[in-house]
Amino acid sequence: MASEARDNIGLLNQSTQKTANDARLRITLLVIAIVGSLGLLYWQVQNVALLFAFLALAATTGAIVYFLRPQNSAADEETSALADWAVTRLVADQSNVGLAITDRAGRLVCANELFTKWFNGPAVPPQLPFQDGGNELLATAGRNAWRDGRGYAEGLKRGVAEYNAKVIRAGQGDEYLLWQFKPQRRSDILEDTIRMVGGATGRALSEAGVLTCVIGGEGRIRGSNQGFALRATGREEANISGRNFINFMRSDDKGTIFFERDGRHGTPVRLFHIPLDRSQEKGPALILLIDDDGGMVERGKALEQIESMLSLLPLGLALTDRDGRFLFFNSAFGKVAGLREGEKPLYPGDLMIRDDKSAVADAVRRYASGPTMSGDLAVRLRSGGEDPVALGIAGIRGLGDAAVLLSIKDNSEETKLKSQVAQATKMQAVGQLAGGVAHDFNNILTAIIGHCDLMLLRHAPGDSDYDDIQQVKNNSNRAAGLTRQLLAFSRQQTLRPQILQLPDVVADVSNLLKRLLDDSIELEVKHGRNLGLVRADPGQLEQVIINLGVNARDAIESTGAKGGKISITTQMVAASDVRALKSDILPVGDYTALFVTDTGKGIAPELIGKIFEPFFTTKEVGKGTGLGLSTVYGIVKQSGGYIFADSKPGKGATFSIYFPVHKMSEQETAQTMEPLKAVAKKELWGSGHILLVEDEDMVRAVAERALTRQGYTVVTASDGEEGLQHLEDLAEGEDIFDMVVSDVVMPNMDGPAMAKEVRAQYPDMPILFMSGYAEEQLRKSIDLDNVAFLPKPFSVAQIAEAVGEILAEHAK
Repeated sequence: MASEARDNIGLLNQSTQKTANDARLRITLLVIAIVGSLGLLYWQVQNVALLFAFLALAATTGAIVYFLRPQNSAADEETSALADWAVTRLVADQSNVGLAITDRAGRLVCANELFTKWFNGPAVPPQLPFQDGGNELLATAGRNAWRDGRGYAEGLKRGVAEYNAKVIRAGQGDEYLLWQFKPQRRSDILEDTIRMVGGATGRALSEAGVLTCVIGGEGRIRGSNQGFALRATGREEANISGRNFINFMRSDDKGTIFFERDGRHGTPVRLFHIPLDRSQEKGPALILLIDDDGGMVERGKALEQIESMLSLLPLGLALTDRDGRFLFFNSAFGKVAGLREGEKPLYPGDLMIRDDKSAVADAVRRYASGPTMSGDLAVRLRSGGEDPVALGIAGIRGLGDAAVLLSIKDNSEETKLKSQVAQATKMQAVGQLAGGVAHDFNNILTAIIGHCDLMLLRHAPGDSDYDDIQQVKNNSNRAAGLTRQLLAFSRQQTLRPQILQLPDVVADVSNLLKRLLDDSIELEVKHGRNLGLVRADPGQLEQVIINLGVNARDAIESTGAKGGKISITTQMVAASDVRALKSDILPVGDYTALFVTDTGKGIAPELIGKIFEPFFTTKEVGKGTGLGLSTVYGIVKQSGGYIFADSKPGKGATFSIYFPVHKMSEQETAQTMEPLKAVAKKELWGSGHILLVEDEDMVRAVAERALTRQGYTVVTASDGEEGLQHLEDLAEGEDIFDMVVSDVVMPNMDGPAMAKEVRAQYPDMPILFMSGYAEEQLRKSIDLDNVAFLPKPFSVAQIAEAVGEILAEHAK
């Protein structure tokens, strides 16, 4: 290329020389023509005077022509020079060598397009964007050219490209330098390879499973295709240029090569190293990698073995190739996918609804060409309705055409569990709602029952209003029983557990239960021997037995048959018997069990898991609230027991309740040995100074009137802050309050916060809390010792009795 550029400059010099020679030739010929003409004229006329006259005429004409010729201005000469350099630039642009011309002042006179492209504009040699001292080498070459006519510089680096330069002194007066730049051949190959790997060719190789990258002589990555980036980093768009190739690879003690990211169980790869410059021992190279199964088993044979194994598994499994076409699927896969016998879909997307087809196809292609990773998708089958199924996808290698393993799983059980969790969450929310409703309802019932008691004090039995008032009170007490059911359902009711024998409770309630049954229904009660003691609230246990008995009665009556039988059985269940049951729910231990069996129509299998849910009932509208069994469940669980339902359609149902046997302490044993004392009638009258704090006006009014009628002096407050203010406002010498009666939940300052302030000033002050919430629920927030609790709703006699007992105990 340097010789070609030299030839181009030589042609320019030859053209200038030829023009001068042509001018001299024309003058010589003109002189010869004039002399010849004079000789011919003299030979013809032989007259010297005429000859001189002709010569004078020729000289005069020549002078006139000379002086009348067009004169070239300085601008014309400059334009001519620019035209000459434009021609030079046009010729230089035809070269595949970067060319530039500078004058003795170091100014750039001319440069071709290739030079401008390589060095970002018309830069002036030797001040070019070279690295590692390249411009110093170029300056030395320029000095050598001025001195010797030629200069050379090699290995001029700019990025990944390297150039060789030749500098030639040129021009008629040697007043110019011609700079020639030629890239080294390996830079062309390197750049072309990098463009190829990062472009469409590299993507096509990725889809074919060929991973490619280009590395420099120092081992750093210059470019890669998407497949290599995905396998090396997990992301196709990752920029890994400049990073060390060896950091992404590893090898075992046998020399097998793996990707570092694939871990110990990754797929081995076969590596091909293609040098881009064979003249260098450690030069740039193209790296090709393909998955390698190690040659241990023939791929076709291995695939046959895998298919045979997959066909035996109960899991839905299938294999696809890199393009996503089915190669194999077992019968379990076809069954879950809803395929008919002999149906063979082409792609997995053919099994899905239209909205999920593209997502499945994209996922299969991605796992087929990337690293050996796995994941899953929630998709909806064409034959499965709206319920989604889990489609597992895993990339596999070393099995010939098979590239992706698919698994499909029926999510019906998982959906059922999610539904149960949602139902449990809903039950918890309903339980909290029930507790709140019971609290508000208890406040209302407290006011109703209290006012009924106050009115009954003014009426004697037989009065016209007495029976009406008594009826209102009785209905209010029934409503109070409903709130207890709500609290039992939410497991927030106040329990007053006692140590008792279960047969005694059954005996007490069996007479009441008989009155609730039809005469055609037989009630059978059996008690086992050696029953252990249980610790429970007898009133709540009676509620459990009543609810189960009524539920059994309704089941028998729903059959339409006349008559039936309800059996209530108590039995001792030893730890060995529990172990034999192999129950995952019932812990091993000694229990006293209660079994309630009926001869009704039984419970359908799809309903038996819902019978303890609140408001669930199979009865007609208006004939059941759905709270009976849920209340039983709440009471049993809060008492520390376990309840199970067992039924076969048409053969009745059995409810089994297990209460842990209570081990009595020495103190409890001593108390049971003490003789019973006669209980005197409690005196409700008393005297004392009482601070009553209650935010509900109607409840505060009833409690104030009830205590005032019994002889107490009562000061009322609507919240805790007002109650503390009453304590501070006591006149000097005035007796302090003998007792504080307070609601628990109040605005501004609640009861426990106020009680702590009271106890800080008066440590021995007795405190009685009253609330419509359950005592167990409030004990955590009260966090005080020696406080009493009165559940709402209460009667006039109950609050007077509670206050009297506390004051009497404090006076001892």
